[in-house]
Amino acid sequence: MAAVGGCAVLLAAALLLSAPAATEAYDSLDPTGNITIKWDIISWTPDGYVAAVTMYNYQQFRHISAPGWQLGWTWAKKEVIWSMVGAQTTEQGDCSKFKTNPPHCCKRDPTVIDLLPGTPYKDQVANCCKGGVISTFNQDPGNAASSFQISVGLAGTTNKTVKVPKNFTLKTPGPGYTCSRAIVGRPTKFLSSDRRRTTQALMTWSVTCTYSQFLAQKTPTCCVALSSFYNNTIVRCPTCSCGCQNNNTHPGSCVNANSPYLQSAIDGPGKYTGQPLVQCTSHMCPVTVHWHVKLNYKDYWRVKVTITNFNYRMNYTDWNLVVQHPNFNNITKLFSFNYKPLAPYGGRINDSAMFWGMKFYNDLLNQAGPFGNAQTEILLQKDPEIFTFEKGWAFPRRVYFNGDNCVMPPPDAYPWLPNASPLMKKPWTLELLVFWTALATLLAYYV
Repeated sequence: MAAVGGCAVLLAAALLLSAPAATEAYDSLDPTGNITIKWDIISWTPDGYVAAVTMYNYQQFRHISAPGWQLGWTWAKKEVIWSMVGAQTTEQGDCSKFKTNPPHCCKRDPTVIDLLPGTPYKDQVANCCKGGVISTFNQDPGNAASSFQISVGLAGTTNKTVKVPKNFTLKTPGPGYTCSRAIVGRPTKFLSSDRRRTTQALMTWSVTCTYSQFLAQKTPTCCVALSSFYNNTIVRCPTCSCGCQNNNTHPGSCVNANSPYLQSAIDGPGKYTGQPLVQCTSHMCPVTVHWHVKLNYKDYWRVKVTITNFNYRMNYTDWNLVVQHPNFNNITKLFSFNYKPLAPYGGRINDSAMFWGMKFYNDLLNQAGPFGNAQTEILLQKDPEIFTFEKGWAFPRRVYFNGDNCVMPPPDAYPWLPNASPLMKKPWTLELLVFWTALATLLAYYV
């Protein structure tokens, strides 16, 4: 028995040590989503190498928006960056020991950012210079990668002497991503422009970065409101979904839409730091999603979805919305939005959909104000086996905006059907029936 107990303790310890960290990302709607960084050495130099570095966004609905990505790492030895094409480091560091032609960066832990659009062609490589913005393959596959070229010195000059960097970090520009260690793998193969010749990297290593909303921000960034044609109640976002109004301890955290100081607040100190300035509301969320069950037909039903921006300092470019609902396998018609099913369960269940705006029409969600919203209507065919308006079935199970999970109202607050009101319980209905039957009998007797 003692041996069995000892084995059980060892097994428990092994499982505990091998368990993923609490901050490791997992999303059931995008279980394999990640950003993969490939580092391909394409040539050797007298004291190091030249490498092509590419970031691929393999996330289904989470992109990197402005002001863009920041990639960092720690050198394993005393490497320096002689030059870069398609990107730059934020600091040069101390290069005083180089008497002539100082390197581009001498920091042991450099931070790299993308170049801006309009960069001269001589400073560009393919897939660079987009201000650090990376789209998703679903939304815009042509812009779902970002690349730069780097010349590294004081490094190894063979596969055996090169040391891979450590402690990779990816910020967008804040926290949220956790990166693995660099793993040396099979050299990447490249196809020539005429597709008749294949070359390969001299050495390749890759890093995988996954996203966690818990690391990205302490509070949610969006919430959901619900309403329907069969109930006059509008279930608004839960109070304090994204924080509470507290201008006493945090002055300037929100501003009223009719405030005479609105413009001066927008142009305040936080304008150039990206600090959000939201409209003062009970929920204090930068974005709300309103799901309204609009109409009921014999074989179809219609939903209106409205996305509203309450942030006075943010225009959401190339935004997207992900909704989970069991009737999404029967979407018949969609107005003014693009749509793609996600099918996170290998196509067996199609209950998740990604929506985004049409190019040059509503792909930009303007800052808070009269134009700070986007709307669509969805026509769905009824499935007789599952369709019902009872018990909140017509409302979404989960909603994401730009990859972040939105706060939903509690289920007991959903709009009820008139004949499914929680006040109309069966015992009361039976008592009323007995009362009216007795009263009718008495009236018939005396008449």
